[in-house]
Amino acid sequence: MTLPTQLVLRALLDNPAREMYGLEICAAAGLPSGTIHPILARLEGFGWLESRWEKADPHEQGRPRRRYYRFAPDGAEHARIALAQARTKVNRLPGLRHRLGGGGA
Repeated sequence: MTLPTQLVLRALLDNPAREMYGLEICAAAGLPSGTIHPILARLEGFGWLESRWEKADPHEQGRPRRRYYRFAPDGAEHARIALAQARTKVNRLPGLRHRLGGGGA
């Protein structure tokens, strides 16, 4: 699992019941929109996320419609498991673990 994917999942897991739109996720994950949208599409394809377009009129709002994302019923659990597995893999690499501040005597 890539680091950007982990950052997106962590941003969504901060409040797993909350819907967030793309730019909110960008800000929370610290990533540009060109990075997060392919990740969100992939996670939705896995069935981890659900999305919907807002019903507001873009002309009235003075901005494009927002697409909101939230976890599917088992999505947050899948995300937690995947993040735990990703951390386990990193912990098995002593040099990388040390560089990330997770080890070294």
